[in-house]
Amino acid sequence: MLAAYITHADCARHEMGAQHPECPERLGAINDQLLIKGLLDYMQPHDAPLATEDQLSHAHSSLYVRELMDASPSEGHRQVDPDTSMNPFTLTAARRAAGAAVLATDLVVSGEAPSAFCCVRPPGHHAERAAAMGFCFFNNIVVGIRHALDVHGLERVALIDFDVHHGNGSEDILRGDARVLMCSIFEQGLYPFTGEVDTAANMVNVPLPTRSGSKQFREAVTEQWLPALEAFRPQLIYISAGFDAHREDDGGNLGLVEADFEWVTQQLMDVARRHCQGRVISCLEGGYVLSPLGRSAAAHVKVLIGAD
Repeated sequence: MLAAYITHADCARHEMGAQHPECPERLGAINDQLLIKGLLDYMQPHDAPLATEDQLSHAHSSLYVRELMDASPSEGHRQVDPDTSMNPFTLTAARRAAGAAVLATDLVVSGEAPSAFCCVRPPGHHAERAAAMGFCFFNNIVVGIRHALDVHGLERVALIDFDVHHGNGSEDILRGDARVLMCSIFEQGLYPFTGEVDTAANMVNVPLPTRSGSKQFREAVTEQWLPALEAFRPQLIYISAGFDAHREDDGGNLGLVEADFEWVTQQLMDVARRHCQGRVISCLEGGYVLSPLGRSAAAHVKVLIGAD
Protein backbone atom coordinates (compact mmCIF):
# COMPACT_ATOMS: atom_id res chain seq x y z
CA MET A 1 0.00 0.00 0.00
CA LEU A 2 1.45 3.32 -1.12
CA ALA A 3 1.61 6.59 0.80
CA ALA A 4 -0.55 9.42 -0.56
CA TYR A 5 0.89 12.45 -2.36
CA ILE A 6 -1.73 15.19 -2.43
CA THR A 7 -1.36 18.41 -4.40
CA HIS A 8 -3.17 20.47 -7.03
CA ALA A 9 -2.23 22.79 -9.89
CA ASP A 10 -4.51 25.46 -8.40
CA CYS A 11 -2.09 25.84 -5.49
CA ALA A 12 0.45 27.37 -7.88
CA ARG A 13 -1.98 30.02 -9.14
CA HIS A 14 -1.97 31.94 -5.86
CA GLU A 15 0.77 34.58 -5.79
CA MET A 16 1.41 37.69 -3.74
CA GLY A 17 3.58 39.67 -6.13
CA ALA A 18 7.06 39.54 -7.59
CA GLN A 19 9.85 38.76 -5.10
CA HIS A 20 7.44 37.52 -2.42
CA PRO A 21 9.14 34.57 -0.68
CA GLU A 22 5.97 32.46 -0.55
CA CYS A 23 6.03 31.87 -4.28
CA PRO A 24 4.43 29.30 -6.62
CA GLU A 25 7.84 27.85 -7.50
CA ARG A 26 8.06 26.29 -4.04
CA LEU A 27 5.84 23.40 -5.06
CA GLY A 28 7.82 22.74 -8.23
CA ALA A 29 11.08 22.66 -6.27
CA ILE A 30 9.69 19.93 -4.02
CA ASN A 31 8.07 17.94 -6.80
CA ASP A 32 11.28 18.02 -8.83
CA GLN A 33 13.33 16.61 -5.95
CA LEU A 34 10.77 13.88 -5.25
CA LEU A 35 10.84 12.98 -8.95
CA ILE A 36 14.64 13.03 -9.23
CA LYS A 37 15.00 10.78 -6.18
CA GLY A 38 12.36 8.37 -7.45
CA LEU A 39 10.12 8.88 -4.42
CA LEU A 40 6.99 9.62 -6.43
CA ASP A 41 7.17 6.04 -7.75
CA TYR A 42 6.28 4.91 -4.23
CA MET A 43 3.36 7.27 -3.69
CA GLN A 44 -0.25 7.35 -4.89
CA PRO A 45 -1.11 10.77 -6.41
CA HIS A 46 -4.30 12.58 -5.50
CA ASP A 47 -5.76 15.94 -6.49
CA ALA A 48 -6.59 18.06 -3.46
CA PRO A 49 -10.34 18.72 -3.26
CA LEU A 50 -11.89 22.03 -2.25
CA ALA A 51 -12.54 22.17 1.48
CA THR A 52 -16.19 22.92 2.18
CA GLU A 53 -17.38 25.78 4.37
CA ASP A 54 -18.49 23.21 6.94
CA GLN A 55 -15.05 21.58 7.03
CA LEU A 56 -13.34 24.97 7.37
CA SER A 57 -15.71 25.93 10.18
CA HIS A 58 -14.43 23.08 12.35
CA ALA A 59 -11.25 25.16 12.73
CA HIS A 60 -12.36 28.73 11.97
CA SER A 61 -15.34 30.85 12.89
CA SER A 62 -18.10 30.69 10.30
CA LEU A 63 -18.06 34.48 10.10
CA TYR A 64 -14.32 34.51 9.28
CA VAL A 65 -14.74 31.86 6.57
CA ARG A 66 -17.52 33.86 4.94
CA GLU A 67 -15.63 37.17 5.24
CA LEU A 68 -12.53 35.68 3.60
CA MET A 69 -14.59 34.25 0.78
CA ASP A 70 -16.27 37.59 0.25
CA ALA A 71 -12.85 39.34 0.24
CA SER A 72 -11.60 37.45 -2.81
CA PRO A 73 -10.73 40.05 -5.50
CA SER A 74 -11.79 39.73 -9.13
CA GLU A 75 -8.47 41.24 -10.23
CA GLY A 76 -5.22 42.50 -8.73
CA HIS A 77 -4.35 41.96 -5.08
CA ARG A 78 -6.20 42.58 -1.84
CA GLN A 79 -4.13 42.96 1.32
CA VAL A 80 -5.33 41.04 4.39
CA ASP A 81 -2.17 41.40 6.51
CA PRO A 82 1.04 43.46 6.10
CA ASP A 83 2.77 40.56 4.30
CA THR A 84 -0.25 38.55 3.12
CA SER A 85 -2.51 39.31 0.15
CA MET A 86 -5.08 37.62 -2.07
CA ASN A 87 -5.20 37.46 -5.85
CA PRO A 88 -8.22 36.10 -7.79
CA PHE A 89 -6.95 32.52 -7.38
CA THR A 90 -5.98 32.65 -3.69
CA LEU A 91 -9.29 31.51 -2.27
CA THR A 92 -9.36 28.41 -4.48
CA ALA A 93 -5.74 27.60 -3.63
CA ALA A 94 -6.41 28.02 0.08
CA ARG A 95 -9.46 25.78 -0.09
CA ARG A 96 -7.42 23.16 -1.98
CA ALA A 97 -4.67 23.33 0.66
CA ALA A 98 -7.15 22.76 3.47
CA GLY A 99 -9.00 20.15 1.42
CA ALA A 100 -5.73 18.22 1.01
CA ALA A 101 -5.55 17.78 4.78
CA VAL A 102 -9.15 16.56 4.86
CA LEU A 103 -8.53 14.06 2.06
CA ALA A 104 -5.30 12.90 3.70
CA THR A 105 -7.23 12.27 6.91
CA ASP A 106 -9.90 10.26 5.10
CA LEU A 107 -7.29 8.15 3.28
CA VAL A 108 -5.12 7.43 6.30
CA VAL A 109 -7.89 6.84 8.85
CA SER A 110 -9.73 4.51 6.44
CA GLY A 111 -6.54 2.54 5.78
CA GLU A 112 -6.38 3.42 2.09
CA ALA A 113 -2.93 4.97 2.65
CA PRO A 114 -0.46 4.40 5.51
CA SER A 115 0.72 8.02 5.46
CA ALA A 116 0.33 11.18 3.39
CA PHE A 117 2.28 14.23 2.31
CA CYS A 118 0.30 17.32 1.31
CA CYS A 119 2.43 19.37 -1.09
CA VAL A 120 0.22 22.44 -1.03
CA ARG A 121 0.24 26.18 -0.57
CA PRO A 122 -0.62 28.66 0.83
CA PRO A 123 0.67 27.38 4.17
CA GLY A 124 -1.58 27.41 7.21
CA HIS A 125 -0.05 27.34 10.68
CA HIS A 126 -0.21 31.12 11.29
CA ALA A 127 -3.92 31.34 10.42
CA GLU A 128 -5.87 31.85 13.64
CA ARG A 129 -9.49 31.01 14.32
CA ALA A 130 -10.63 34.37 12.96
CA ALA A 131 -7.59 35.93 11.27
CA ALA A 132 -5.32 35.45 8.26
CA MET A 133 -1.65 36.29 8.78
CA GLY A 134 1.90 35.26 7.97
CA PHE A 135 1.18 34.07 4.38
CA CYS A 136 -1.67 31.87 5.75
CA PHE A 137 -5.43 32.00 5.15
CA PHE A 138 -6.92 28.74 6.43
CA ASN A 139 -5.14 26.57 8.98
CA ASN A 140 -4.84 23.54 6.72
CA ILE A 141 -3.53 21.06 9.23
CA VAL A 142 -5.99 22.03 11.96
CA VAL A 143 -8.84 21.64 9.49
CA GLY A 144 -7.55 18.08 8.97
CA ILE A 145 -7.14 17.46 12.70
CA ARG A 146 -10.65 18.61 13.52
CA HIS A 147 -11.95 16.40 10.69
CA ALA A 148 -10.21 13.42 12.32
CA LEU A 149 -11.68 14.28 15.73
CA ASP A 150 -15.15 15.54 14.88
CA VAL A 151 -16.00 13.41 11.84
CA HIS A 152 -13.95 10.24 12.25
CA GLY A 153 -14.25 10.19 16.03
CA LEU A 154 -10.58 9.85 16.97
CA GLU A 155 -9.87 10.68 20.61
CA ARG A 156 -6.15 11.57 20.68
CA VAL A 157 -4.24 13.30 17.88
CA ALA A 158 -0.76 14.85 18.01
CA LEU A 159 0.41 17.88 16.04
CA ILE A 160 4.16 18.30 15.56
CA ASP A 161 5.46 21.61 14.18
CA PHE A 162 9.15 22.07 13.33
CA ASP A 163 8.81 25.22 11.22
CA VAL A 164 11.31 27.90 12.27
CA HIS A 165 8.36 30.14 13.19
CA HIS A 166 5.92 29.35 16.00
CA GLY A 167 2.56 28.04 14.78
CA ASN A 168 0.55 30.68 16.62
CA GLY A 169 -2.58 29.98 14.59
CA SER A 170 -2.58 26.28 15.41
CA GLU A 171 -2.08 27.12 19.08
CA ASP A 172 -4.86 29.72 18.98
CA ILE A 173 -7.36 27.17 17.66
CA LEU A 174 -6.20 24.07 19.59
CA ARG A 175 -5.34 25.65 22.94
CA GLY A 176 -7.11 23.73 25.70
CA ASP A 177 -8.44 20.95 23.40
CA ALA A 178 -7.45 17.90 25.46
CA ARG A 179 -7.89 15.66 22.41
CA VAL A 180 -4.79 17.24 20.82
CA LEU A 181 -1.17 17.39 21.96
CA MET A 182 0.74 20.11 20.11
CA CYS A 183 4.55 19.96 20.21
CA SER A 184 6.56 22.71 18.52
CA ILE A 185 10.15 23.83 18.13
CA PHE A 186 10.90 27.29 16.75
CA GLU A 187 13.44 30.08 16.91
CA GLN A 188 13.21 32.51 19.81
CA GLY A 189 12.48 36.16 19.05
CA LEU A 190 11.23 35.45 15.53
CA TYR A 191 7.88 36.26 13.91
CA PRO A 192 5.14 35.95 15.16
CA PHE A 193 6.83 36.56 18.56
CA THR A 194 4.63 34.04 20.40
CA GLY A 195 4.95 30.61 21.97
CA GLU A 196 7.69 31.18 24.51
CA VAL A 197 5.26 30.40 27.34
CA ASP A 198 2.94 27.38 27.23
CA THR A 199 -0.61 28.69 27.34
CA ALA A 200 -2.37 25.39 28.04
CA ALA A 201 -1.63 21.88 29.30
CA ASN A 202 -1.81 20.43 25.78
CA MET A 203 1.00 22.67 24.46
CA VAL A 204 4.69 21.69 24.49
CA ASN A 205 6.53 24.71 23.09
CA VAL A 206 10.32 24.59 22.85
CA PRO A 207 11.79 27.93 21.76
CA LEU A 208 15.43 27.58 20.72
CA PRO A 209 18.06 30.34 20.65
CA THR A 210 19.38 31.62 17.34
CA ARG A 211 22.08 29.39 15.80
CA SER A 212 21.16 26.44 18.03
CA GLY A 213 22.01 23.91 15.34
CA SER A 214 21.48 20.17 15.17
CA LYS A 215 22.59 19.24 18.69
CA GLN A 216 20.14 21.47 20.55
CA PHE A 217 17.33 20.66 18.14
CA ARG A 218 17.78 16.92 18.62
CA GLU A 219 18.11 17.29 22.39
CA ALA A 220 14.84 19.22 22.51
CA VAL A 221 13.04 16.53 20.51
CA THR A 222 14.50 13.72 22.63
CA GLU A 223 14.02 15.34 26.03
CA GLN A 224 10.72 17.19 25.58
CA TRP A 225 8.73 16.00 22.59
CA LEU A 226 9.24 12.25 22.79
CA PRO A 227 8.31 11.79 26.48
CA ALA A 228 5.17 13.89 25.95
CA LEU A 229 4.20 11.84 22.90
CA GLU A 230 4.79 8.54 24.70
CA ALA A 231 2.57 9.64 27.58
CA PHE A 232 -0.16 10.91 25.23
CA ARG A 233 -0.25 7.79 22.98
CA PRO A 234 -1.67 9.48 19.86
CA GLN A 235 -3.90 7.60 17.47
CA LEU A 236 -2.70 9.74 14.55
CA ILE A 237 0.21 12.16 14.10
CA TYR A 238 0.10 15.30 12.00
CA ILE A 239 3.23 17.24 11.04
CA SER A 240 3.39 20.94 10.17
CA ALA A 241 6.44 20.47 7.97
CA GLY A 242 8.24 23.78 7.63
CA PHE A 243 11.78 23.65 6.27
CA ASP A 244 12.81 27.27 6.88
CA ALA A 245 15.01 26.26 9.82
CA HIS A 246 17.55 25.08 7.21
CA ARG A 247 20.86 26.90 7.43
CA GLU A 248 20.57 28.05 3.79
CA ASP A 249 17.15 29.65 4.35
CA ASP A 250 17.36 33.27 5.45
CA GLY A 251 13.85 33.18 6.93
CA GLY A 252 15.41 32.11 10.21
CA ASN A 253 18.71 31.19 11.77
CA LEU A 254 18.49 27.85 13.58
CA GLY A 255 21.07 26.23 11.31
CA LEU A 256 19.50 22.84 10.59
CA VAL A 257 20.34 20.62 7.60
CA GLU A 258 18.55 17.89 5.63
CA ALA A 259 19.82 15.21 8.01
CA ASP A 260 17.96 16.89 10.88
CA PHE A 261 14.63 16.77 9.07
CA GLU A 262 15.31 13.15 8.18
CA TRP A 263 16.19 12.33 11.80
CA VAL A 264 13.16 14.02 13.38
CA THR A 265 10.87 12.28 10.90
CA GLN A 266 12.41 8.95 11.91
CA GLN A 267 11.68 9.69 15.58
CA LEU A 268 8.08 10.55 14.80
CA MET A 269 7.61 7.47 12.63
CA ASP A 270 8.91 5.33 15.50
CA VAL A 271 6.28 6.86 17.81
CA ALA A 272 3.63 6.32 15.14
CA ARG A 273 4.54 2.65 14.76
CA ARG A 274 4.24 2.14 18.52
CA HIS A 275 0.95 3.95 19.03
CA CYS A 276 -0.99 4.54 15.81
CA GLN A 277 -0.20 1.85 13.25
CA GLY A 278 2.34 4.14 11.59
CA ARG A 279 -0.31 6.69 10.60
CA VAL A 280 1.26 10.09 9.89
CA ILE A 281 0.02 13.05 7.82
CA SER A 282 2.44 15.82 6.84
CA CYS A 283 1.46 19.21 5.42
CA LEU A 284 3.90 21.69 3.94
CA GLU A 285 4.35 24.94 5.85
CA GLY A 286 7.43 27.20 5.40
CA GLY A 287 10.69 26.98 3.49
CA TYR A 288 11.43 29.79 1.07
CA VAL A 289 14.82 29.17 -0.56
CA LEU A 290 14.06 26.70 -3.31
CA SER A 291 17.09 24.40 -3.30
CA PRO A 292 17.21 23.62 0.44
CA LEU A 293 13.41 23.45 0.50
CA GLY A 294 13.34 20.75 -2.17
CA ARG A 295 16.19 18.77 -0.64
CA SER A 296 14.78 18.97 2.89
CA ALA A 297 11.27 18.00 1.84
CA ALA A 298 12.65 15.01 -0.05
CA ALA A 299 14.64 13.89 3.01
CA HIS A 300 11.46 14.15 5.10
CA VAL A 301 9.23 12.34 2.59
CA LYS A 302 11.76 9.54 2.11
CA VAL A 303 11.34 8.56 5.76
CA LEU A 304 7.62 9.31 5.85
CA ILE A 305 6.90 6.77 3.10
CA GLY A 306 9.36 4.17 4.38
CA ALA A 307 11.87 4.50 1.55
CA ASP A 308 14.81 5.26 3.88
